Amino acid sequence: MLHVGLVSASRLQSPFILFVLNSLLSFWGLSPPAGCCRFLIHCIASGVRFIAASLCLVIDNFSLNKMKSMKIKVGLIGFGKTGKAVASVILQNQELSLEWVLRQSTLLDHRSVPEFLGFESDEPGLMYSNETIGIEALLDQHPVEVIIDFSSSTGIYTYGQAAADRGIKIISAISHYGEEEIAFIHSLSKITTMFWSPNITLGVNYLMFSAKFLQKIAPGVDIEIIEEHFKQKEGVSGTAVKIANALDIDAAKINSVRAGGIVGKHELIFGFPYQTVRLIHESISREAFGNGAVFVTKNIIGKPIGFYNFEDLLKPYFSTEELN
Repeated sequence: MLHVGLVSASRLQSPFILFVLNSLLSFWGLSPPAGCCRFLIHCIASGVRFIAASLCLVIDNFSLNKMKSMKIKVGLIGFGKTGKAVASVILQNQELSLEWVLRQSTLLDHRSVPEFLGFESDEPGLMYSNETIGIEALLDQHPVEVIIDFSSSTGIYTYGQAAADRGIKIISAISHYGEEEIAFIHSLSKITTMFWSPNITLGVNYLMFSAKFLQKIAPGVDIEIIEEHFKQKEGVSGTAVKIANALDIDAAKINSVRAGGIVGKHELIFGFPYQTVRLIHESISREAFGNGAVFVTKNIIGKPIGFYNFEDLLKPYFSTEELN
C-alpha cells in the first residue's frame, strides 16, 4: 500500500505564495477580488490531493494484480475429506492460487470452492466435474502450473498424459499405486516434473529420515512397523510400505490397525538388547496433508523434468554444511 503525504491548503496560503500569485495576476493586468488568491490556492490543493489519491489507487491495483500474477497457479484433483482440507490450506496461503478443483460428481459443478468452504477469498477456485468437461478443455481454458492429486490410484490416468504434454508439474499424494501406475508416473517424469509421495506430510518424512540414520548407527537392531488408520482405509498404508522399503524390511511384516476415525499414525520400534527406541508420527488433522502439499509445490516449482520424492526435496535442508 502506497501512502502519500500532501501539503494542506492552509500551508500553501503563506504570505510569500500569496505575494507571488498577486504579482502574477497584476503582471497580466488582472485585479483579483478579495480572497480570490486564497480560493485559487484551495482549488489547486484540492486538485493535487485528488490526483495523488487517484495515483495511489492505480498503484495499489497494479501491485495487487502483480501479486496475483506471481502466485503459483494450482489445480486440485479430488475433493473428499482430505481434498477439502488441502483446499482450505491452499486458499489461506499467499503464494498459491487455487484455480480449480476437479471431482467426479456433478453435484457441486461450477460452485465456488472458497464459498463452499466458508472462506472470504478472491481466488477463482471453481469446482468442475470430469463428467461435464474434458481434461484437455479444462487445462486449456483454465491453465495451471501445478496439479495436486488427492483422488484415487487410477486418477492419474484421467489427467496425467494431458498435464505432462502441457508441461504442467504433477504432485501425487496417492497412498498406494500398483505396478502399472508406478510405471506410468515414471513415464510421465520423462516429459514433465513428477513428484510422488505416499504420505505428503512433513512430519512422517522427517520420521523416515531419522529412522534411516538410526538404522545406520545400529544396523543389527530389531525393527517393527505399526501403522494405524481409519476403519474404511483399504490395504496396507503406502507410507508404511515406503518406510519398510527404505529400511530393507519385508513389507509383509507391517502391523496394520484399522479402527474408528484415526487420521494416520505410524510407529517404528527399534528393539535393542537393553533398551527400546520408538519413533512416532501421528496426523491429528487432515490439514497436515495441505501443509505438506504447499511445501512440495513451493519446492518443486523450480525443478527440471524428472521424478522426485520427498527425500529429494528435504536433502538440502539436512545438509551437514548448513548444520556446521
